[in-house]
Amino acid sequence: MQQLNTQHLRDYPKKPKQVYLFGTCIVDSFFPDTGMDAIELLEREGIEVIYPQGQSCCGQPAYNSGYKDEAKAVALSQVKQFPLDIPVVVVSGSCGGMMRHHYLDLLGDDPEINNFCQRVFEFTEFLVHVLRLKPIDQGPKERVALHTSCAARREMGVHITGNKLISQLANVELVIHDYESECCGFGGTFAVKHADISAAMVADKSKHLVATDVVRYVSADHGCMMNINGALDYQKQSLRGEHIASYLLNRIKGNSSKGSL
Repeated sequence: MQQLNTQHLRDYPKKPKQVYLFGTCIVDSFFPDTGMDAIELLEREGIEVIYPQGQSCCGQPAYNSGYKDEAKAVALSQVKQFPLDIPVVVVSGSCGGMMRHHYLDLLGDDPEINNFCQRVFEFTEFLVHVLRLKPIDQGPKERVALHTSCAARREMGVHITGNKLISQLANVELVIHDYESECCGFGGTFAVKHADISAAMVADKSKHLVATDVVRYVSADHGCMMNINGALDYQKQSLRGEHIASYLLNRIKGNSSKGSL
């Protein structure tokens, strides 16, 4: 099995003039504002963002469920949507991990596939290591927590890049919640197949986030946030999560954030 979290071994490119944005099916279907915020944030850095209209799911649900033929068909269709030799920026660490690491396992050792996988960057990874973004915080003082998807931690190192971005915000105190690295219980199809276990996991995760007494939590994965926010809503807690793209943009612009519902 190949080594997954290999970001420390990557040769990061210079700042490009153009990038593709892979919005993910969850963002496209349920949270389009996050995709627009990610585009605006990249455009503020002088980058032209291309959003192929034929993109869909990365194929992770089928792949994780053992349907490799179906996942392969989805993966091949997605690779064709991004033909230019420019970065593919993904606003989800778990989807980014699927496309960067697991497409190689799924589609074989092919030069075209390898080139595509090398062009895939998770959103916070791209901001930190390629753009070297140093956000100027225009927002009020507040305390936030950071949730990092367990898959994204292992495969894309988002706990490092997300932490660095939030820590650069002058008026934001980053509070580390207990058992930060533990899974929220979503896992895509896992939450459907093992609902009781998933519910117990998200109950623990939400309890530890609430205990931090922060105004919001921030994450780079809307799948996790759908699960955690749903649990918080069920518990009648006011705490909610916000995608890091929207959070950073709002802090830079000095807007008041209310979190994701």
